[in-house]
Amino acid sequence: MLSEHFPGLTPPQLEQFGQLQTLYTYWNERINLISRRDMEQFEVHHLLHSLAIAKVQAFKSNAQIMDAGTGGGFPGVPLAILFPETDFLLVDSIGKKIKVVREVCRALKLSNVRAEQKRIEQVGERFDFVVSRAVTRMAPFSAWVKGKFLRESQHALTNGILYLKGGDLQEELDECQRPYQIFSIADFYRDEFFLTKKVVHMPMLG
Repeated sequence: MLSEHFPGLTPPQLEQFGQLQTLYTYWNERINLISRRDMEQFEVHHLLHSLAIAKVQAFKSNAQIMDAGTGGGFPGVPLAILFPETDFLLVDSIGKKIKVVREVCRALKLSNVRAEQKRIEQVGERFDFVVSRAVTRMAPFSAWVKGKFLRESQHALTNGILYLKGGDLQEELDECQRPYQIFSIADFYRDEFFLTKKVVHMPMLG
């Protein structure tokens, strides 16, 4: 399924993606990160869902990306495999989750990923994009990451948030009082899981 949607994957990338479910099954038995139902649909619910961000915006080789509230490493780890020349910082406040991210990245030999245990507000670096998957409502999230963006954009989309979320987002997004753009993931994938799933882009220069 990955090869169908991302036909340019190299053999090393295919091998890394192929190892992910085994690695997360191992760690999920020790640290409950993912529900059993989601593990049974790992490729769709975690890999393809995370990589929907790449359907909206491919990252350049020198781009700086933060996955804020990464949990066990989604969407950051799949995106880091897809964009091996892009630098990723994966942040979560829960230490055991960061431990899993570090072990998974070590097993995959991902040299373009750093994983840190800290709150999003404590991050002092600046990025092209901050990615995340349904950590909280958009208004508080946008406040947490305000001021964490590089001023010059090098991608088709303006530097800012790329947020994975489902359902009716109109009221929630209007709370932010910022411009935004919604991309329906169902436009990229056929699986019914994605019928209500979206990628939200919110420009956040500076």
